[in-house]
Amino acid sequence: MGPNSNPLMASAEDFAERFVRLTKHSLPQVGRLCLISTFLEDGARMWFQWSQQRDYIQATWDCGTLLASAFVFLNLFGQIGGCILVLSRNFVQLACCGLFGIIALQTVAYSILWDPKFLMRNLALGGGLLLLLAESRSEGRSMFAGVPTLQESSPRQYMQLGGRLLLVLMFMTLLHFDTGLFSMLQDVVGSGLMALVVLGWKTKLAALTLTLWLLGTNLYLNAFWAVPAYKPMHDFLKYDFFQSLSVVGGLLLVVALGPGGVSLDEKRKKDW
Repeated sequence: MGPNSNPLMASAEDFAERFVRLTKHSLPQVGRLCLISTFLEDGARMWFQWSQQRDYIQATWDCGTLLASAFVFLNLFGQIGGCILVLSRNFVQLACCGLFGIIALQTVAYSILWDPKFLMRNLALGGGLLLLLAESRSEGRSMFAGVPTLQESSPRQYMQLGGRLLLVLMFMTLLHFDTGLFSMLQDVVGSGLMALVVLGWKTKLAALTLTLWLLGTNLYLNAFWAVPAYKPMHDFLKYDFFQSLSVVGGLLLVVALGPGGVSLDEKRKKDW
């Protein structure tokens, strides 16, 4: 079957391709900004809630004031510094490694490791960083550059694959698994789109659709601005909002960069 065997799907894919072409300069920048937004917000929170964060870590781990303060300091400057490097496009790989370390540190410090929902969201955030790392790597720098038979095995391709696999974990936390008609429809459509992104089949269209879905869901479910700042729910919703926004940024990078060499889209191109 040729590429235009389904006119509706072909039109949708053409729209996605036109969107990518029209936004080829701005889309990666918007994706990067969205991706690091949760680190910017959390770094700012460390500054404004220094004493609360320090006291929480000290009480939870009984580690003393010095170590608790060092934890807050590391999170504050590690995240803000990493974000500055990413936005300025300087030492991006080093910044990504540092932000990976922050995710791992917080996963342990805040006992996220034992909460499946928050763990999957942290892993999805790590997937976004993998895509950011892949974007920063030029194919020309790869040790396999110039060798067509090995090009698809370059580290960048596997970073893109890993990023796609981890990003969809965010959507798994949004599935309802109940018997309501709308919820069932949402779960079926969402699962289908997730499968397309994982397999790298019609990836740009699927990732763009997931971006719109997650953005709408995020604005509806995590409207922290509608909750008074003194209520605990305000911080909870704010945390969820910026984590979801970071995954939106990762999906925008998938739209901008494509799925990479380890994908069905790439295989389809070769078959044609």
